[in-house]
Amino acid sequence: MSKLKRVTLQQIADTVGVTKMTVSRYLRHPDTVAAPTGARISAAIDTLGYIQNRAPSMLSRSSSKAIGIVIPSLSNQVFSALVQGIESVTRENGYDTLLAHTGYDEQEEQHKIAALLSYQVDGIILTETHHTHKTRQMLMQAGIPIVESMELPASPLDMAVGLDHQEAAKQATQRLLTNGCRAPVYFAARMDTRTLLRQAGYEQAMDEAGLDPVTIEMAGASDFSAGRRIMAKAMSVYPAMDGALCTNDDLAVGALFWCRDQQVPVPEQMRIIGYNGLDIGQAVSPALTSVITPRYQIGEISARYLLDAINGKRSGAVRHDVGFSFTNGSTD
Repeated sequence: MSKLKRVTLQQIADTVGVTKMTVSRYLRHPDTVAAPTGARISAAIDTLGYIQNRAPSMLSRSSSKAIGIVIPSLSNQVFSALVQGIESVTRENGYDTLLAHTGYDEQEEQHKIAALLSYQVDGIILTETHHTHKTRQMLMQAGIPIVESMELPASPLDMAVGLDHQEAAKQATQRLLTNGCRAPVYFAARMDTRTLLRQAGYEQAMDEAGLDPVTIEMAGASDFSAGRRIMAKAMSVYPAMDGALCTNDDLAVGALFWCRDQQVPVPEQMRIIGYNGLDIGQAVSPALTSVITPRYQIGEISARYLLDAINGKRSGAVRHDVGFSFTNGSTD
């Protein structure tokens, strides 16, 4: 099949009977073109299938009307909810989003941020708080608003919107202990910042209770199969285990499946708490108890802070704690 040529501004102008400049002005500021003319231009755009090339204007204007979002995973539901929250705000304010994926790699984050900055984005939302020196340097020199989402670093690059993962994990561990656990284990996978913060919260609760903390770690990505494997491994090396705090719901649901297959009753013999409050946890039986991380809300708030800063309505450091809660599960 032969490749069709892209529809041009001149073709739109010729179809409507106006100048190319008028079409360009309509695309940039529709309210500056007479309503009847604007309606004809809009109809021609729809009929001919015109697609605006924004790259040149992004590079030549002081505002690109686009923001960058950097996430570590495209497959993780946690980040899809965050992005949806961001776009619910950017869309209604006329901003586009450019999405970059790092695979939990700091060097890849550095590369992707450099690419976003080359497109003159007006601001960036990050989902990690550990960055290379060069990344931090690039962001500071760019002079644009930055929001670090999902966590609350002690010294944000600019603004931060998230929750206290250490405190959330501490309270989750205390729930297990209050409900009778004497040997709960922390299940970890992919030791990123948030996983380490949750581990610290678990260890703090165990230390305060006079108990020895035990962490079982799995390399690679989290999924239900990994949850099964980590539960089997934990029971083989630590048979006294009577509870599990999992760094995410994928591991928790996999652990729950393993208990069901091995006829280990939950919560009577094994108590399990997940993290993130994903829908899958409420679809299994018994329903999973999990820490709710309000990702959509974090995305909304992050986007509002970013756009306010872009438009000169906010300045100075922001550290917004959205808090956390627990699902109404029955596995703890």
